[in-house]
Amino acid sequence: MENMEEKKVLFSAIQPSGILTIGNYLGALKNFKKLQDEYKSIFSLADLHTLTVRQVPADLKKNTYELAALYLACGLDPERSVIFAQSHVPAHAELTWILNTVTYPGELSRMTQFKDKSIKHEDNINMALMDYPVLMAADILLYQTELVPVGEDQKQHLELSRDLAERFNNRFGETFKVPEPYITPSVGRIRSLTEPEKKMSKSDANENGYISINDDKDAIIRKFKRAVTDSDNKIVVSPEKPGITNLINIYSAFTGKNAKETELEFEGKLYGEFKLKVGEAVADVIDPLRLEKNKYLQDKDYLDSVLKRGAETAQYLANKTLRKVYKKVGLLPIARG
Repeated sequence: MENMEEKKVLFSAIQPSGILTIGNYLGALKNFKKLQDEYKSIFSLADLHTLTVRQVPADLKKNTYELAALYLACGLDPERSVIFAQSHVPAHAELTWILNTVTYPGELSRMTQFKDKSIKHEDNINMALMDYPVLMAADILLYQTELVPVGEDQKQHLELSRDLAERFNNRFGETFKVPEPYITPSVGRIRSLTEPEKKMSKSDANENGYISINDDKDAIIRKFKRAVTDSDNKIVVSPEKPGITNLINIYSAFTGKNAKETELEFEGKLYGEFKLKVGEAVADVIDPLRLEKNKYLQDKDYLDSVLKRGAETAQYLANKTLRKVYKKVGLLPIARG
């Protein structure tokens, strides 16, 4: 792996909890190659986090391979980035336990995501669901991370990571770097194609509401043709036109144009033509990505080798921090690599 000592450390992780949408692509995956070029980048498959919600074991295994293949299809290079499964690096769970000793129950019970998931999964409110943000803090702090790309729903968790780093440092002496958020270029929140007042989600009961990374060109264009618009025929951004505004945002994000340029391009055009063009713009990016991902999935041995190598590097880096933590809290030295 190339020498990146002079670059800042950036950590990012995605849960392999199912099919990702174009919202996930625009919010995270699209930026991965750029981040790899600019930072000492560590990319994790957050498989331990998925266990907070009941999983079908065979599906979790399949989804983890899918996400690993997608990371590579998006341009991540194992020679230049650390790519690994969270569960393959025991230090994540070990540091979580120690960070729990400086975490207050009230902090975790107030987490918005814990409240939301407790409502959605009433039959499985478990301690891991509450402790999820502490594991996320361990993920970040283990690597002396300086920058963390975060979406709106994770800002609260990053704040806890910062609080725990500062609290531990104050109690035991300087140990962790305090991470900063990495603000990705805004593309606007991608909404459902069938209910544009809602966020696009893979859990949508209506599959026409979202574009999946696994959708082929025909499926993508078909879904955009069925996208909700309104009775007016003007292609402009407006609070009164959530469907058209959503399509403009999507088209702009995939073509690199701004909303005003998109409005001018389609001035006087019909909705049908516009929706077709949006579908084509999305398919031109997503379909090749899907095909590239599927190529990687044909070679599980290669994916295993990438994850094994990444886990070895991650464990080496993580243990440097963990040895320091053990010493600070009074535990005996770790006798391992």
